[in-house]
Amino acid sequence: MSPFYSPPSADAGAPRLDRGLVWLRRDLRCEDHAALHHALRACRQVWVVFVFDTDILQPLLDQGLQADRRVEFIHHSLAEVDTNLRALGEHGGHSGVGLLVAHGRAQERIPALAQALHVQAVFASHDDEPAALARDAQVLGALAHQGVAFKTYKDHVLFERREVLTQAGQPFGVFTPYKNAWLKRLQPEDMAPLVVRPHAAHLAPLPAELPTGLAGPLPALQALGFAATNLRTLALPTGASGAHRLLADFVERMDRYHEARDFPAVKGPSYLSVHLRFGTVSVRELVRLAWPRHLDGQAGASTWLSELIWRDFYHQILANHPHVVERAFKPEYDRIAFNKGAHAKALFAAWCEGRTGYPLVDAAMAQINQTGYMHNRLRMVVASFLVKDLGLHWGWGERYFAEHLIDFDLAANNGGWQWAASSGCDAQPYFRIFNPVSQSEKFDPAGKFIRRYLPQLAALPDKALHAPWQHPVLLADAGIVLGRDYPAPVVDHAVAREATLTRYAVVKKA
Repeated sequence: MSPFYSPPSADAGAPRLDRGLVWLRRDLRCEDHAALHHALRACRQVWVVFVFDTDILQPLLDQGLQADRRVEFIHHSLAEVDTNLRALGEHGGHSGVGLLVAHGRAQERIPALAQALHVQAVFASHDDEPAALARDAQVLGALAHQGVAFKTYKDHVLFERREVLTQAGQPFGVFTPYKNAWLKRLQPEDMAPLVVRPHAAHLAPLPAELPTGLAGPLPALQALGFAATNLRTLALPTGASGAHRLLADFVERMDRYHEARDFPAVKGPSYLSVHLRFGTVSVRELVRLAWPRHLDGQAGASTWLSELIWRDFYHQILANHPHVVERAFKPEYDRIAFNKGAHAKALFAAWCEGRTGYPLVDAAMAQINQTGYMHNRLRMVVASFLVKDLGLHWGWGERYFAEHLIDFDLAANNGGWQWAASSGCDAQPYFRIFNPVSQSEKFDPAGKFIRRYLPQLAALPDKALHAPWQHPVLLADAGIVLGRDYPAPVVDHAVAREATLTRYAVVKKA
C-alpha cells in the first residue's frame, strides 16, 4: 500500500450540497487540488471559474504593459485546465464540462456568478497576500448576504499560517529552527494527494445561459487587452503538462542539485518556480517526490526540499507579519538612510538596464529583462549590489522584480530582498556584503553565462570577463573600449562597501 493516502474531506460528514462553484486563483490545475477535491465531495454539481481580475490587470494596462508574460502564461495554462476539465467530465459521464472564465472585478463577478448558478457554496484556496485577503473579505460579505458559504482551503504551501510554531506558541522568525520543526511535523497525510478524478461525476456541464458578459469560454488574449510575448520562443512549458515535463527532467538531475544549483550557466534548478507560483503543479506532489530521497540521504533531494521549506517559511512570515510588505521585518532597519535624488535614480536606471559595469550583475539584469526569469544565485547578487553597492532602498529592487519576474510571488520576493538588505527574518548580517567580482569568478568561472547575455564582451579571455576595467591591455587586444562598448563601473565596490558599513551603523547603535 502507498504511504500516501487521501485524507477524509473536511466536509465529508456534512450534508451534500446541490451546487458549488470552485474559484481558481493560484491553483491552475485539475489534479491534487484542494478546493476542487472538497467541492466535488460536498456537492452534486460543481462548476469551475477563473476571473481575469481587472483590479490586477488594469494597472498593467495603464502602465503600457500590453505584453505581460504572466498573463500569457495564465492564459495558456487556463486553456489546458479547460481541456482537462472536459476530459474529467467525460470520465465522470458528462459531456459539455469545461472552464468558465470571467473578466472584471473578482469581488463583483464571483457573487454575481454564484447567484446566477444558484450555488450554495463557493470553494477556493487560501491566499494570504494582503490585497487578496481584502478581496476575499469583500467576497465573503457579498456571498453571506446572498446566503452562500465561502469555503477556503490550504493548497499553495504544505504548512501555512500558524501551523508550525515555536515551543512558546509563536511564529518562527529564523529559518533553521523552523525547518527542523517543519520536518519533525511532516506526516504522510500532509503530502497526500487531494484526488479529483474519482469524484469527477459531480462536475456539471457548462450552463446553457448566463447573464450577458458575466462569464463564458476562455477569451482570446487580445480580447483582454494583452498581446503575445516571447513566451513561446523562450520554450517555457505552460500548464500542468508543462510542469510535469520539467519535473520529469529534473528528477534525472535531482541528485546533483546541491552541486549545480548555484551556477547560472549550468542546468541546475528545477525551473518549477513559475509553476509553483500559479499552482500548475501541486507542492504536495513535489514534497512527495523529495521526501523519500531525503530520508535516503540524497544530498540533492535534501537541498531541494529545503528550498521548498524556505518557500513555506516566507509565506508564514507574510501571513503572520504583513507589515513586511511596506516596512522592514526588523523595525530598526527602517532607520537606515538610503541614497535618494537624481544620482540615486541614475544608478537605479543603470542597474535596471544592465549598465553597472559589473558583468555578472549586468548579465543577470539582461536575463530578467529578456526572459522574465533570473537564476536564484543571481537574484542574491543583484539584490546585494543594489542595496549595498549602490546604496538604494531594497523596495526599489523588490518592485522591479515584481514587475518583471514571471514567477513573482510576493512572499518569496519580499523575503529574498529583505534577506539581501539584512532587514528581514534570518537575513545575512549587514556586514556580510557580496563582492560582485568574486561571485562572478566563483559561480561563472568560464564566463559562459556572461558571454550569453553580454555578447559585446565575448572576445575577452575568461580572466578579464569578471572585472574588465582591471585588464586594459586585454580590453585593447579585444578592441573593446569602456564607455563605448561596455560601461565603466558606476561604483567602486571597496568604497561602496565602506559607505554601506557606515550607513548601517545606525542599526549597530540601536
